[in-house]
Amino acid sequence: MSKLPFELDVHALVPGRGTEAGATRRTALKAALGVGYAAAALPVMAQTAIKTPADGLTVGEFTLQVAGHGVPVYRAAPAGKTGLPVVLVISEIFGVHEYIADTARRFARAGYLALAPELFDRQGDPQSYGEIARLIAEVVSKVPDAQVAADLDACIDWAAANGGDVNKVGVTGFCWGGRQTWLYAAHQPRIKAGVAWYGRLVGQSNDLQPRHPVDIAKQLHAPVLGLYGGADDGIPLSTVEQMKGLLAQGNAASRASEFVIYPDAPHAFHADYRPTYRKEAAEDAWKRCLAWFKRHGVA
Repeated sequence: MSKLPFELDVHALVPGRGTEAGATRRTALKAALGVGYAAAALPVMAQTAIKTPADGLTVGEFTLQVAGHGVPVYRAAPAGKTGLPVVLVISEIFGVHEYIADTARRFARAGYLALAPELFDRQGDPQSYGEIARLIAEVVSKVPDAQVAADLDACIDWAAANGGDVNKVGVTGFCWGGRQTWLYAAHQPRIKAGVAWYGRLVGQSNDLQPRHPVDIAKQLHAPVLGLYGGADDGIPLSTVEQMKGLLAQGNAASRASEFVIYPDAPHAFHADYRPTYRKEAAEDAWKRCLAWFKRHGVA
């Protein structure tokens, strides 16, 4: 069976969606990918291993109107503060579940207004699926890249009116969101820096996903830090080298982009609710993420 155009881990377990009360809002996935991308029943881990408290923060979900559709967005920010740097948090294919919400709270504790939009909302609820193949076919593959960019654009506009400093905007994403991070850094001039966590760099083009990171590598508006695992079976290091070569031929932002490879880390090494979690790599990468944003004016 040929590999699907998304970086999926064989132990992909999905926790419940984050809310202000920290409770699960949607049904968690009850299956994950097995060897050869076949569906396999695995136990569901309801919560993340890392618990970031919400005290002193403003957290919760609001609805953002984009082209006539209400997009759910999870927000986390220091309570009562304005003029905050903004970070857009792009989820994995499983949507804005508790791990993503917790990550947003981690950014808030670092002083950011963090916004995590539910980018699959028009196509369906990814956490209602019990089979990865159906999730990919019926939801993820039907999400246009242009729709993702428009939703993220709307988040920046919302931030401008709600305590954010849109002269200091960063974007970060995991897995599927890592790919989108590269694309958005080439789309939105207001982005100052991006951090892509193990996002696929190559792929087949179609009407909904016409370009991939290798196609836009030379035209970034902001430098991107790529955080990748050397033991990631779904993202060959040869594609990382290909991306590096293209970035070196690009504009100033492209040339300023960098990669950090964790030799022994698998895919999703930051996802603390999965067996793929690697504490040392995850903690080092998180520090590098915050330092990258600070270095490029998103702090």
